[in-house]
Amino acid sequence: MNSPADRIRQHLDQVAHLRTQTHDATTAQAVREIKVLQARRFEATYADLLLDPRHRPATRFFLDELYGDHDFAQRDAQFGRIAGAIERLFPEAVAQLAVDMAELHALTEQLDATLGGHWMALPQLSPAPRYVAAWRQTGTRAQREQQLRVVLQMGGELQRLTRKKSLRLALRMMRGPALAGGLGALHAFLERGFEAFNHMGDAQAFLAAVEQRESRWMDLFFDDPQAAQALAPLVGDTRIT
Repeated sequence: MNSPADRIRQHLDQVAHLRTQTHDATTAQAVREIKVLQARRFEATYADLLLDPRHRPATRFFLDELYGDHDFAQRDAQFGRIAGAIERLFPEAVAQLAVDMAELHALTEQLDATLGGHWMALPQLSPAPRYVAAWRQTGTRAQREQQLRVVLQMGGELQRLTRKKSLRLALRMMRGPALAGGLGALHAFLERGFEAFNHMGDAQAFLAAVEQRESRWMDLFFDDPQAAQALAPLVGDTRIT
């Protein structure tokens, strides 16, 4: 069985390969439009949690760091460089969290790249029906279910780890050395996750909401003839730029 460091590098290699495949301007723009639309949908789906002081940091962490429309190339490069150190220096649970993050990142990028290809073939449609049609042409229900499983697993791991005060302290003490060593983007990701889940306390209700809402959208996108009508008010049915 591959070590955590090997699995982290394997997932990040997949992301790097995808970036070379979507390097041309047309494909890159299609993937960006997909990510922007998805970010709008996530913001609307979790608007109530974003207004709740207790749940806002964890919700924002999930939306920005796991589902955001940002360029994660810098964080990926840093993550790949210290994959071995994560395995050597941190407890097994932290190493597993890192593996899950890398797996989720690779899976999300693969799904978005495939969606982008179908999106480009449907320029005549407005964004909501275009997205639903591209989703259905992509298929990949098993991969979508795996994506959600990994998200929920990461949430559970973050909750367990934030209860370890020694880990939170060690992470804070690493801030300066991480910045000095060119690992600021990776450290910020880890620290934001720990702080968000520590602030929230019991994450059970939050993770249950994520599971229920994302499962519902999955069912809509795959099976419901009214999916585009449900999506349109959340994302705006005008051209995405």
